[in-house]
Amino acid sequence: MTSEPSPLDPDEKVDLWRQRFFEAQAAAEEFILGEHGEEGLAAWIQANSRITAELLRAQRPAGISTTDHFMTRLQRQLLLYDSAVTSEPQPSGTVLRNADCGILRYRKRAARAGVVLTFSSPCPYCQELNTAIAARYVEPDVTVSCEQVGDGCTWRAESSQAPGEDAAGSPQRGRAGD
Repeated sequence: MTSEPSPLDPDEKVDLWRQRFFEAQAAAEEFILGEHGEEGLAAWIQANSRITAELLRAQRPAGISTTDHFMTRLQRQLLLYDSAVTSEPQPSGTVLRNADCGILRYRKRAARAGVVLTFSSPCPYCQELNTAIAARYVEPDVTVSCEQVGDGCTWRAESSQAPGEDAAGSPQRGRAGD
């Protein structure tokens, strides 16, 4: 090689980072499954969720709830792959609609190009990982769930408290002796 390669334009850089992340993730999954089976994968998800929840705690901007921070992170993650994502506030929480998952589309394209995929679909892994992160990170009264919808999914972060209810609870709950 005698000449310097030409610099990558921003879109090429994004595509290359996506590819490298995909390769690293696929290699880790293949190794874990090959060496430790399904139990190893479950342990990987738990370790990954713990690490990610700790990172989110360290990065959460002041004045933003953990639930809003988690849902924003999830939306941004999906947008990295050009997913068709919308966020809808609801009285009980937030609904994130992923009408066309870019991660799924990216993996289908990779499979057509001959890449051997660890999972036939990334969806169960993504759902299990992100609900495990949420369980460790969001407020205790919030439930995060996901439902498959075609080539996308719908994520819900819903509070068990009634809208407008104080997080401290009803007046009957308080310190002893009050």
